[in-house]
Amino acid sequence: MIRRTSFLALLIASAAACAQQGQPVATPANAPQAAAGADQAAATVRQQGVQSAAEQAAVGSQQAAGVAGQAAQSGAEAVSGAAQDAAAAAQAPQPATPAEPQLEIVDRVVGKGQTAELGHKVTVNYTGWFYKPMARNQRGRKFDSSLDGGRTPLDFQLGAGQVIKGWEQGVAGMKVGGKRTLIIPSRLGYGARGAPGGMIPPNTDLIFDVELLGVK
Repeated sequence: MIRRTSFLALLIASAAACAQQGQPVATPANAPQAAAGADQAAATVRQQGVQSAAEQAAVGSQQAAGVAGQAAQSGAEAVSGAAQDAAAAAQAPQPATPAEPQLEIVDRVVGKGQTAELGHKVTVNYTGWFYKPMARNQRGRKFDSSLDGGRTPLDFQLGAGQVIKGWEQGVAGMKVGGKRTLIIPSRLGYGARGAPGGMIPPNTDLIFDVELLGVK
C-alpha cells in the first residue's frame, strides 16, 4: 500500500512538472507514441541533414563546373589569340633579302665573226679598272691591260676555269670583232681573297673592256 502511494506521488509530481513546461505528460499509456514521435523527429532531422548536404554538394558541383568552364574559355581564348598572332606574323611583310650583285654586260660593238662558246679557245685584248660607280665612266684606277707596251693578247679556253667567272660568263656569246664592257661583282671576280700579290684587294668590284680577236 505504501509502495503504490509513493508511485502515485511520483506520477503526480512528474505530471505537474510537465504541465509547467508545456510538454505532454509521459504516462505508461502514451509512452510508445512519445517514443515514435521522437524517432520521427530524429529521422526528419537526418533527412534534412542529408538533403542539405546534397544541396551543398550540388551547389559546389555547379560552382566547380562554372570555374572549369571559365578556365576552358580562358584557355581557348589564349590559344585563339596565339593563333591570330602567329597568322598576323606570317602575313606581315618580311624584310627582303638583298639580291646578290650580278654580272653586267654592255655590248659596245657587236661582232660579225664566229661566236665564242664553252670549250672554245679564244683570244682577247682587255683593260681592267677598279669599278667606281660615282667616277667618270665608272672607272677608277687601271690595274692591268694587254694593250700596254710589250704586252700581247690573252689566250684562254672558255669553261676551263683559267680566268675569273666574270670573264667566263661575259666572253661567252661574243662574236669575233665584238667589244664588250663587263662590270664584274667581287663574288664573280677575286672575291674575299683578292688577287695574288695584292694587285686587287679583297671584295673589289671590277670593270673590263674586252675585244674578241679570235675563236678556235
